[in-house]
This record gives sequence, C-alpha cells and structure tokens, in this order.
Amino acid sequence: MKVARWYNNRDIRIEDMPKPVPGPQDILIKVISCGICGSDIVEWYRLPRAPLIPGHEIGGVVIETGASVPGYHPGDRVFAAPKVPCLKCDYCQKGRYPLCTEVKDRLPGGFAEYILVPGQLVAKGMVRLPDRITYDQSTFIEPLACVVRAQNLATIREGQTMLVFGCGMSGLLHIKLAKAKKCDIVAVDINPKKLEYAKRFGADLTINAGEEVPEILTAHLGKQAEAVILCTSALSAVEQAWQCVDKGGTVVFFAVPDPDKKVEIPINYFWMREIMILTSYYCGPPDIKEAMNLIESESVTVDDLITHKLPLMEIAKGFQLVLEGKDSIKVLIEP
Repeated sequence: MKVARWYNNRDIRIEDMPKPVPGPQDILIKVISCGICGSDIVEWYRLPRAPLIPGHEIGGVVIETGASVPGYHPGDRVFAAPKVPCLKCDYCQKGRYPLCTEVKDRLPGGFAEYILVPGQLVAKGMVRLPDRITYDQSTFIEPLACVVRAQNLATIREGQTMLVFGCGMSGLLHIKLAKAKKCDIVAVDINPKKLEYAKRFGADLTINAGEEVPEILTAHLGKQAEAVILCTSALSAVEQAWQCVDKGGTVVFFAVPDPDKKVEIPINYFWMREIMILTSYYCGPPDIKEAMNLIESESVTVDDLITHKLPLMEIAKGFQLVLEGKDSIKVLIEP
C-alpha cells in the first residue's frame, strides 16, 4: 500500500508498505478522507518523532476485522479517535481526559491507503458514522471536539462576547460554535481573505491585526471581551490579547508559540482584574460525542470550510498550502 512519510515539511515521500493484517482485536480501515491539521505542520512538535506517517483526522470504511472484534463488519463507515483515555485514572475521573497518563496506543498515520486500528482504540475510540455525516465531514469531528472542549473550559455561554485571534480552520470553528451559542464575536487576522471567511461564518466584527485592535474592539463592544481565544502562535497576537480581555475574563491558548519564544504575562495587571489564563490541548470522549451531534444536526456546518481535496500523491502540495496559509482553510487528502 502507499503511505506518505513525513521527514519535515518540505520532505514528504510517497513510500510502499505491506498492507497490515489485523490481529484478533484489531480492525483494518481503508482511509477515504483525512484532513491536514495545523499541528501536522508544526515542526518543533513533530520532528522528534520523524520520520513518521502523519494524519489523525480520519473517515474510513472497515475492510477487515479481527476474530475477536464484536459489532463491526466490513463496509461499516467509521471514525476513529487518534488516542483514547483510560477512563479510570484520577485525571479521567475528573474529566481531564487529555491528561490521562495511561495512553499507550495511538492511531497509525492516516495519510495512507489503509490503517490498522489497534484493539484499545477500537473498543474506546471508534464509532460508526451516522448516515448524515459524510467521510469528508468526519474529518472535522476531532478538531471540532477540541474546540468544544476549549469553549467548555472557558465556560463560554450564550450571549457572551468573544474575541478570536487567527482565522484559520480552528479559529473559524471557534467562530461557528460561538455563533451557535449566539455570542457577540470579533475576529482578528492579518489575512483579508480569512477575515472574509470569519465574517461569512458569524463574526460580528472583523479587524485586521495591523490595526489598533484593543481600541476598535472596545468601541464595538463598549468594553473588552469576556473570552479571548488565541488560534495563532504569533507573539504579537498574545501581546494584543492581554489588552483585549475584560475584568473577570479568560484568555485561552488554543495555539502556542514555539518553545524558544518567551511569553510575558502582565500578572500584576491581571491580579486585581481576576483574569484567567487557560491552555487547551486535545479533547475527550464527551467532546467527540458533542462534536458529532453538532455536525449531524448541522448546528455547526463544516463543508464550507473545505477549500482543497487532493490525492495522496499530491500531499506535499497540500502541506505547502497549509504552510502558506493564504488560499486554504481545510485541505483534505483522499488516499
């Protein structure tokens, strides 16, 4: 079978591998659609494990099941989570699923014709796709689940004010979900085309990052924002975020700067204002369930985020589109 092996963002090779054979508790899936995630192009995050086959936003069809796998059959349309928590440790019992220390199995890279889903993921991380969710839509289940969790951590509720820095795919999903909650949304980006997307998908006001963001925001809302979501790693956005969060508000790092970049927090200024700073990484089973419900009910639409669909042989082009970030929102690879 053909796979895409990533050595770095500019060295992605199409290679041959034997098609996996499922063990008693495993399932072999043919990958129909797999999204390129923003984290796939973050080299400081990926290089320590390179070379690797990336891809974790997957929709596929069951080809073969192990002898001891109940409930699944060839032809079933499925989604598989990239990793699953144990549901038993102290972190899981507190609902902090991404912090689970018992995670062992991870989904093999989805930029391949076939993947072998290990038994633990079959048991705890695989679900059949409802008829109303297409393979392409299924690639948004995991990223939307991460957005769901971040907004739940920040207790974003109906009618609140929210500022989103960065209008790539994650930022736009935040906007769509907040719009479903009837929030007042302001979006910031340096790219005018992405600001057009933000306006189309629910932002009440868009601001170019080169403008005086805090002043324009305050003029629009009459105050600063109750929640600020950082979906960009730019330090300039972080510095602006500090000036844009209201008293008692929350700043969420959905994306983070490179490890060698220093973030200075105005802690004395925040202390009397009771500002909360949160980080949000990955999601848990309840978030995946909610994301599926949002997509199936069309409370959050995702098809309008897809800008490119490419075959596996053109994955290097797909990575370049995501790296440039100019003309693409969601790039799907269809092996």
